[in-house]
Amino acid sequence: MKTYKNLTKKQNELMNIAKGGLRRINILHGSVRSGKTWISLVLWCVWIRNMPRDKAYIMTAKTLTTLKRNCLDLVEILAGKKNFRYSISKKEGVLYGRKIYLEGVSDSGAESKIRGMTLQGAYCDEITLFNEEFFNMLLSRLSEPGAKLFGTTNPDNPNHWFKVNYIDRKDELDFFMMEFLIDDNTFLDKRYVEQLKKEYTGVFYRRFILGEWCSAEGLVYPMFSKDEHIIGCPPESVGAEYYISIDYGTLNPCSMGLWQLDNETAVRIKESYYSGRQEKRQLTDEEYYERLEALAEGYDIKCVVIDPSAASFIATIRRHGRFAVRRANNAVLDGIRITGTLLESGRLKICDGCTDTIREFGTYSWDENSSEDRVVKEFDHAMDDIRYFCATIAAKRLLG
Repeated sequence: MKTYKNLTKKQNELMNIAKGGLRRINILHGSVRSGKTWISLVLWCVWIRNMPRDKAYIMTAKTLTTLKRNCLDLVEILAGKKNFRYSISKKEGVLYGRKIYLEGVSDSGAESKIRGMTLQGAYCDEITLFNEEFFNMLLSRLSEPGAKLFGTTNPDNPNHWFKVNYIDRKDELDFFMMEFLIDDNTFLDKRYVEQLKKEYTGVFYRRFILGEWCSAEGLVYPMFSKDEHIIGCPPESVGAEYYISIDYGTLNPCSMGLWQLDNETAVRIKESYYSGRQEKRQLTDEEYYERLEALAEGYDIKCVVIDPSAASFIATIRRHGRFAVRRANNAVLDGIRITGTLLESGRLKICDGCTDTIREFGTYSWDENSSEDRVVKEFDHAMDDIRYFCATIAAKRLLG
């Protein structure tokens, strides 16, 4: 077996397997930072270089932005600028003289844009983020003799369409798959690997570190502990900043949290929690604004982080002119992962007066009847405003 010094043992194994012939579908899956994307692009470049110049090829990802960040810039390094050039605006590139179409799967009409293509090869970044219809259409377009698909992905729910329809049926298909784990990437600094392993918890640790296709079950934050995470109201911290996070509701509860953030910890100092359904009276935006003013009294609020869909309340806050408003990062799973990391590391604390928050931590659960990763949409309003704050503000200061 030929070995290359600039490749890991697992990467060398893949390149030697590839010499014996690739399959129609070739998938690398496993943990983050395992080296699978890098070696998959090496393999893609080597394969493209030996393919006909007069055929069509495509590279895809969830968005063109992620395709550029994860793949195109790296291909430019691997192949060299003289061998690879591309234009995001034109959605085209040229690699070793072969024309490469570029497409974002979540772009409007992406499936229809590839419907008439005849392709020799396709590269797919993070396949589990694709919709099934696009992927099926892409496979149908790979109709040239010897056409091949190359793809990478992190594990997901075991009921995900890609797992059920392709991985679980790999013996029936012309399908090759290899697992890459973070410990396979021997070029990574060991201290970095140790820290990264600590930053993932629960289902995210099992998927993104252990490389398991597993379901999200039980409590979303099983690491939450009253002894570890609930504290008395802290003294003012030197250099601290103050924020308010809001999950807006009308009949459903409207949850607001006041935060003290320094370089070590994010502390939820106090909260405002009002349920129009439970109180049998729906508040107006102006009445909610009065509650916001009361929560902020005595503090210099850097900004209010709010559910981006709360258009009317955002307009009300801005009309009063006191608070800067920032629309929250509302990516649910990323926000849950970040919040879990902050809890696990002891950097997220809740003051004992935040009783509704503490109650929700004890009931916030994964929906085990769903084939996708979803939380039970009940008793989750404080959980949502905490997630907004953690993903939008705290992560940048506490996790880097």
